[in-house]
Amino acid sequence: MTEPTRVSNWNVPNVLTAVRMVLVPVFAYVLLAFPDDPGMRWLATGIFVVAIATDAIDGKIARKYNLVTNFGKLWDPIADKALTGMAFVGLSILSELPWWITIIILVREWGITVLRWAIMKYGVMAANRGGKLKTVMQSVALIMFLPGLQFMPAVWDWIAWAAMILCFVLTVLTGLDYLREASKMRQTYLADHPEEARTKE
Repeated sequence: MTEPTRVSNWNVPNVLTAVRMVLVPVFAYVLLAFPDDPGMRWLATGIFVVAIATDAIDGKIARKYNLVTNFGKLWDPIADKALTGMAFVGLSILSELPWWITIIILVREWGITVLRWAIMKYGVMAANRGGKLKTVMQSVALIMFLPGLQFMPAVWDWIAWAAMILCFVLTVLTGLDYLREASKMRQTYLADHPEEARTKE
């Protein structure tokens, strides 16, 4: 019997993930080094958009051509969290976004990531529709904030804050939903494996 073909880590999706990781410090430097230069703020926004686009592209390519690897499974979500996390932190450092919003969002993001790894023995907790919508809204809100609201007309400011509030609410609600789902998965697993449930008593 022939062994299944092992997918090489040297493939397009993983290269795009690596590019996204490399773009994080570049994005951070451009954003934080030139906060009062409208042109550089748009450049930072452009870098962020390109990096976010690689996330959508690498996932589609990996699934379409069966190029899913352990490297991708590990580093793709880390690259995503690093990019959006840097954007939130950067805006807070520049005093353009309250720190409490950034802290709550980051605790939720990294907390759910850790939770996924912690409950892996009970099953895989995939991203649901709410989680995907949350990701889209985070991207939209950040793209609207990054050029600098101080350089934008009032209507842009209103829309940006509306997007950020919606993003924040979705982030919190989907985080609570994932906690509920994780608890349900654990209960189902222990019900199917009573011997393990007894050892935990």
